[in-house]
Amino acid sequence: MAQPRISAADPAAVRLAVALKRLRGRLRDAAWAGGVDLPIAQVAVIKRLRDDGPAPASALAAAERVSHQAIAQTLAALRRRGLVRSAADPTDGRRSIVSVTAAGRRLFESAIASRDAWLARAIEGVISPRERAALERSIELLERLADAPDPTSPVHRR
Repeated sequence: MAQPRISAADPAAVRLAVALKRLRGRLRDAAWAGGVDLPIAQVAVIKRLRDDGPAPASALAAAERVSHQAIAQTLAALRRRGLVRSAADPTDGRRSIVSVTAAGRRLFESAIASRDAWLARAIEGVISPRERAALERSIELLERLADAPDPTSPVHRR
């Protein structure tokens, strides 16, 4: 049986997108509430280096979908703060590999801890014990949405 076609203007989709955008903003604010003021582009680079490991600037620029000039400025600002470092690429001495420093890791972990603490307090203050099961179910649904294939991708078309 075919699923009914859902419009891009589906009220549930619009409400969910708005709610997620607002929550994302609150989480970002909570993460940096400790007085650390880094632009989102710098945070994204630290996260990528922390999660994916050292990389050349060109790979970072491609991954972040920014120009070489933009990534160079971002990396220069992060280097000045001691949050990333560069070293010669052992396989190609003409380029350097960027990695996150211990200070960069500590800063990022502190931000994550602040974010998680805010969210735990918000859940405690807003979600009643009776609503907790509904929250757990909602999280499962959001995880399924996050894992959903892109129906417009050629890989998923039939």
